[in-house]
Order: sequence, then C-alpha cells, then structure tokens
Amino acid sequence: MAVGRQRRLGSAAAWVGPARRHGPRSSPRTAWFQASERQSASMTKLVAFDFDGTLSDSEMTVLLGDRKGVADQMQDITERAMNDELSYAESLRSRADLLDGLPDEDAEAAYGEVRLRPGAADVIRRLRDDGHYVAILTGGFERGVQRALEREGVAVDEIVSNRLPVSGGRLTGEVDGPLIEGTKDEQLERLADEQGVPLSRTVAVGDGANDLPMLEVAGLAVGYEPKPAVEPACDVVVDSMAALATLFEEDGLLTAETEPET
Repeated sequence: MAVGRQRRLGSAAAWVGPARRHGPRSSPRTAWFQASERQSASMTKLVAFDFDGTLSDSEMTVLLGDRKGVADQMQDITERAMNDELSYAESLRSRADLLDGLPDEDAEAAYGEVRLRPGAADVIRRLRDDGHYVAILTGGFERGVQRALEREGVAVDEIVSNRLPVSGGRLTGEVDGPLIEGTKDEQLERLADEQGVPLSRTVAVGDGANDLPMLEVAGLAVGYEPKPAVEPACDVVVDSMAALATLFEEDGLLTAETEPET
C-alpha cells in the first residue's frame, strides 16, 4: 500500500482513491508501508481494536440506559462525543451519572446483551493463531467486553477499559479506569514497549473521535465505518469484518484461508 492513498474495502472494494488529508503525514506509518514490503509477513505485530462501534455494534451505555429509561439521552451524548463535539471524558462522566442507582443485576443483564459483530471473533482468533498480540482499547466497560468475548468463545491478550463502580448493589453514577482522561495512544505505546514491537509494526482499528490518538500513531490506521471527523486519519476504511480480514491478508497479517479441496 502506497503512502498517501486510502483504500476502501467492503461493499465498494474496487474503489481506491486519495486519502482525504490535510498535507502529507510523516510518521511511523511511512515505515509500515516500507517494512511491509521487505519484512516477513509472519513477524509478530500488535493489533489494537476499539470495541463499541468497531468490534461490536452494540453501544454499552445505551443498553445500560435502556435499563434506566435514559437511552435517548445516552445516545445523544455518545453521538456528540464520537463526532468530537465534546470531550470524551466529559461525555463518559455524563453518561455514568445518568446510571446512578441502577441495580447491578440490571447492569449485568445489559452487559449480557453486548455482542461482537459477525466475523469479529474469527478475525481475533486468526490474528492470535498467527502469533499477533491482540488488545482491545475501549472507553467502554470491562464486563460488557468480557461477556461478548465469552459468548463467542474467543479471547484477546489484553483488555484496557473503564469500569462502573458498584456500591450496595447499585451503580454509583461514577466511572473509573485508564481511558477516561488517559488516551489510547498512550496505551498503544505502552503495549508496544512491553511487547517489544516498534510502533511502525502496530495496527489500530477504530471508528470514533476517542480513537484518533491511536490511529494517528499506529503504523497502520484502519477506520471501521469511521465518523467524518475520524476518516482523514485513516489509511484504510472498511465496512465489514470480512473486508477487514481481506485487508489483513493483503498486508500479511493473516494467512490467507484456502478453499477445501472437493
């Protein structure tokens, strides 16, 4: 893949056009394209996924909001945050506050409704089978991520997420965790350092404004149906997990699957 080009893979897979960027971007990204041409496809890499809106089309805070009767307010706050109209920390605290007093059994039921997108479990499983370190970096909530992975019988190497504290069997209306004020680029850099993977060999997949920091520092930035404010930071845009798997096969992250002989 050449620098300065943005691919769209999915329903419009044949389209290849110029990236909508303001000026050239230098970066670890240039090194990704150069390294991909000269290094072994089997080299271990770090792949970091957003969760809500990317691996999952469930919106955890909205599912929780349904249980409290505040889903519409949740959705409005979420959309404004994803379009970079208000800070992510402010939006997350506002959504958590709306959940104050929700019984924990209702919260657990909402977490149980979280689902992975069709094909997401297969992409995760194949990446790990091919030796890559797979992480989920999400401002969403740990229990919802865990329930969705458990349902599909798949695991990742690390989940970095936030939590909704419980006291007396009810949500407190507060939120804690590393991705409230902290950003996903910091977590991606930490993981890369711990795993001995240069940033130029990292991949970030996301859709919303809070994914921008990791998309901007990753070696390969993949937008999954990204918001308009996010798309210019992406090297590649996909609209399905099948398209994402195809991209990863083309770029050497996944071993191409072969049709069984008949």
